Amino acid sequence: MNNSLKLAAFVLVMSLVFSCNDTKKERNEKIVKEEQAVSAKDILGNPDYLAISYGGYREKNREVQPTIAELKEDMKILSAMGVKILRTYNVHFNQAANLLKAITELRKEDASFEMYVMLGIWIDCKSAFNWENGEPDHSKESERNPIEVNTAVSLAKQYPDIVKILAVGNEAMVRWATSYFVQPWIILKWVNHLQDLKKTGELPADLWITSSDDYASWGGGDASYHTEDLEKLANAVDYISMHTYPYHNSHYNPEFWKIPQIEENLTDKEKIDAAMLRALNFAKTQYDSVSNYMKSIGVNKPIHIGETGWASVSNGHYGKEGSRATDEYKQGLYHKHMREWTKKENISCFYFEAFDEQWKDGQNPLGSENHFGLINLQSEAKYPLWSLVDDGIFNGLTRDGKPITKTYNGNLEALMKDVLVPNTEYPRD
Repeated sequence: MNNSLKLAAFVLVMSLVFSCNDTKKERNEKIVKEEQAVSAKDILGNPDYLAISYGGYREKNREVQPTIAELKEDMKILSAMGVKILRTYNVHFNQAANLLKAITELRKEDASFEMYVMLGIWIDCKSAFNWENGEPDHSKESERNPIEVNTAVSLAKQYPDIVKILAVGNEAMVRWATSYFVQPWIILKWVNHLQDLKKTGELPADLWITSSDDYASWGGGDASYHTEDLEKLANAVDYISMHTYPYHNSHYNPEFWKIPQIEENLTDKEKIDAAMLRALNFAKTQYDSVSNYMKSIGVNKPIHIGETGWASVSNGHYGKEGSRATDEYKQGLYHKHMREWTKKENISCFYFEAFDEQWKDGQNPLGSENHFGLINLQSEAKYPLWSLVDDGIFNGLTRDGKPITKTYNGNLEALMKDVLVPNTEYPRD
């Protein structure tokens, strides 16, 4: 081949290479633009966008942050499960910022990877959790609240293609959160601030703002919560994010949980199955109570479930000596019932939670708060996800170097030996 032919061939090859690169670049840019166009309105209530609560912490305290590699590992697992929306809780630690980096890296590696975030902003009162400074002052807010808000705003601006929702506070208004709850006007103040940033263009106009709180805080319970500030807040948010926990109410409000006389002759399994249907109906009732309150004050906005779940281990109020609500079989039924109901009704359900996190009750390994995950710290899928393991959706994926296997080695008979039947009567302490 003469030199002129070699040159012509070289030019042809290089033009094809640059053409392919340009095509790939254009395709990736198109995907990014499409993702930016996807809004909270498009994904909330959409059954194709499964939601879950996520932390990813492995150790007994949050000072040990999950690495970006660990976060990417978790994202691949959740994506395989069909999850496309995550809920986080604060921006105080690096977890949220690193999560957004991890998702960004995954998108660069695979342009079709899709994951969005409901970014949590932790809000609490003055002297919250800090007894050295005196009792918490629920009428004043923490000095850190503005830092949380500003950090979240910065992240939302930096990652508009991922952050689709900002949630001001987590169970921050409910009065049983005695260590940190605030008055509704504090949440309202920050919601209004964020809405103003949307109006001025500093935040995307289609970014949704909410507060994620107990059903009672959203007017579904005690009428003492029905205040003018709550009404203003309901009008200020883009949607209502409410929590419901029949699991906890198996101790604190156990009437629905006790075996009624009409069921006393059922088999143990039938009694448990019936109890879990009552748990589902309990959650539905709390959802309806919030919906009815909103209608009563003239608020017609979407209502989604910001948090609900069921623990698999407990040595406290919900274990053998308590309400006997805790085990993987009941967890599996609750997860199934809630997913089926919310999907049918186009309600987003940020199921709590993706993975066990042992920092929540670091001094008590068997505390229920450590065991709400669908996958445990041994990289074992609990009973709610056994069918996904059987379907092979975790094939090739690992968590902390371990493949995703099944608890109890997948032996249902062995699992059922740990399942407790609710009492006919359950005394509360």
